[in-house]
Amino acid sequence: MSDFTLVDPRGWEYDLHSVYSAYIGYFQLHNIPWYDRSWGPLFSTFEDFLAFSWPVITVTDVWTGRAHIVTRLTSIGAFLKMIKTRFGETLPQAPNILQVSPFETTTRHLRTVSDYASYKKLHSTLPAAVLSALKLRVRAGEPKAIRELWAARDRTFLAIDFEWSERNEKSCLEWGYAAVRCGHLEALGHWPPVPDANYRKGHYIVAEYVDKVVNKHCPTHPWEYAFGESHVCPKAKLPQIIQAMISSLASPDSETIPNTLVLVAHGISGDLARMEEMRIKLPHNMLILDTASFERSLFAAGHRPAMVDPHTSSPGNPKARTHGSMLSLENVLRSLPAPAASPSGSGSGSPGLGKTPPMQIQIPIPPQQLLQAPTVHGVFPQQGALVPGVTLHNAGNDAFLGLYALQLLLEPTGTQAPVPLTANMRGGGGGARPVSGYGMNGAPFVGGSSMFMPGYGDRLSGDFAQMQLGVQPPPFVRQTSGSRSPGPEKAARPVSMLRSPSKGDVVGGAIGGGGGGGHGSGNPWGGTGTWNGNGATRGYRRLSAVPGKG
Repeated sequence: MSDFTLVDPRGWEYDLHSVYSAYIGYFQLHNIPWYDRSWGPLFSTFEDFLAFSWPVITVTDVWTGRAHIVTRLTSIGAFLKMIKTRFGETLPQAPNILQVSPFETTTRHLRTVSDYASYKKLHSTLPAAVLSALKLRVRAGEPKAIRELWAARDRTFLAIDFEWSERNEKSCLEWGYAAVRCGHLEALGHWPPVPDANYRKGHYIVAEYVDKVVNKHCPTHPWEYAFGESHVCPKAKLPQIIQAMISSLASPDSETIPNTLVLVAHGISGDLARMEEMRIKLPHNMLILDTASFERSLFAAGHRPAMVDPHTSSPGNPKARTHGSMLSLENVLRSLPAPAASPSGSGSGSPGLGKTPPMQIQIPIPPQQLLQAPTVHGVFPQQGALVPGVTLHNAGNDAFLGLYALQLLLEPTGTQAPVPLTANMRGGGGGARPVSGYGMNGAPFVGGSSMFMPGYGDRLSGDFAQMQLGVQPPPFVRQTSGSRSPGPEKAARPVSMLRSPSKGDVVGGAIGGGGGGGHGSGNPWGGTGTWNGNGATRGYRRLSAVPGKG
């Protein structure tokens, strides 16, 4: 081995063993009796070939993901020059040498291999190089790497979400999770996963902050968990609960083999920061998947349809989305076609249940058509895959819908829409508060005592809600979430401060009007109101508030 030297991986693209193999094939193809030539001993074995002392580095191929020990073209030229100088014969460069496009862009450790023992020792480090590159590729949202993970059907995908105080990011208010064990389902013959039946899910509310810490810019809704029962736990026990959940799903840590557990979140940097503050130990070989980066990479690669940018557009002036823009969780769901609903409220996990939704045709839409028809399928604004009756900015709901969105991005055919338990038990998502909105595929629905009139959005619904709850209505302000969440102790609560930038559509906070960070909704001209099928806003309503704190 050589001294520690770092080199730029550009230009290091010829697999070393492939160089030797290519020359042996070249000799056979052209009937060259290399074994009778003076330079023949250099090709007797691969170990004899290595005696030249080859400078090499280890890289992974950008397409296949496989690791290779590679050298440069100049080193091959130096080898051929040595043969001509020492033996007086000229050898051409052999064809069919395996060329690698390095995935790595940072400097790599330069080594010199002169015998088979040193080559074997270096070769044993290749699995670790593969793991390191795979972690980077998945974290960056590379579509091919993530699709291969899902297609293997042997991983466990754990989606998480935190809701924390806007005044103190270290104060976590809620934590939610949703997990799907693909290997277990594949062994039972249940594929694709049915969200209602095959997702393990949960929602925890921190007792010390419940109904006491209220965010202003991006209100949370701790009592609106739609897929199960919420649990109230002490602040000191939350890290223990999270650690136990991760330990129950993860495989042993390893330096060479990826973990079977894949951690998923939408804007995952903030969630990782919270887990680090709680001193939660994550396996070093665990893959981390950001659904926001994955969707952005799909759009940049042309695997998603054209759509209106929800931030730069305004009423009557929709603008096409550009590469590099990142969508909130709600807008990702809006951009996806609505799949078939599960026949029963909970699903059964058996294959073939429900109707198979049509595949989303990836046909580029001309800008002129995009501006003229902003409600084309697959384009904002629309209800899309949003689940009626499910409130965002609830940690449990966000985690569940994050995993559901990932499944729709990877396997839209056969995936069934979940049915919230609140809708089953309360009849359409009305809950304890009147809610009006749009059902699947933009079909209007009315729950509770809410009312909807074209052109007025939820204005009448908000008025009737205030009357039903017995709260004096404050002046009209833009609501920053699609619904309100009266807790068990208060019929209403004030609105609260900007969520962490990692939760927003674009790093750096809100873009456009009063739109908060986080999993905001899809109002294209600021704020978080939404569009109805006729292009009218439905995000304005009176906010219920605690008297004196509005």
